[in-house]
Amino acid sequence: MHKVAIVEDDENIRDIVIYALNSAGLDAVGYETGVEFFEAIETELPSVVLLDIMLPETDGLSILKRIRNASKTEKLPVIMLTAKNAEYDKVKGLDMGADDYISKPFGVMELISRINAVLRRSGSERGEIAISGLRLDYAKRSVSVGDEPVNLTYKEYELLHYLMINAGFVLSREKIMQSVWGYDFEGESRTVDMHIKTLRKKLGTSGSMIKTIRSVGYKLERA
Repeated sequence: MHKVAIVEDDENIRDIVIYALNSAGLDAVGYETGVEFFEAIETELPSVVLLDIMLPETDGLSILKRIRNASKTEKLPVIMLTAKNAEYDKVKGLDMGADDYISKPFGVMELISRINAVLRRSGSERGEIAISGLRLDYAKRSVSVGDEPVNLTYKEYELLHYLMINAGFVLSREKIMQSVWGYDFEGESRTVDMHIKTLRKKLGTSGSMIKTIRSVGYKLERA
């Protein structure tokens, strides 16, 4: 079971999040301050951290910096909890190594989806992802369908990796462009569509797992 650490000084928010995550099959534990959090992880590391930026004593960005600067925790997935319009905090957190952020107030289902996506990404970076005979080895940067290797270009590989770590979720063309190509979507739907087309062809029978969601984007489903 994945353990989620919530560093949040608002007791009401902390208790609601803990209850929701525990109900969703995660092992959630809450901490009011960074001091409590760092004391706890001396004995056991969580799978992911939900870290509020506005905290007493030590703020969330300072805690994030300490996490990233320690060899024991440098690869620990962190999702920042930010105020709705605090764009600077979001950008600063991502620049300092946060894996994702979610703005308050947030919906519980969105939070759980974000956590699961980060957990899939962090797991894939340590090894491989396998979905219905389609296998992507992150360490070797290789792809295979069954026992047959598949030769992909750099962007085809990045696109497939992004689809696989978000398997089951609908991904808009805008989101794909931002995450795979690294820039905002501005009428570049053909770029995504053409790469999806060639990727499906190269994956053979597994290509059918990539579903087109009309007027939105794409989703990878299990065969």
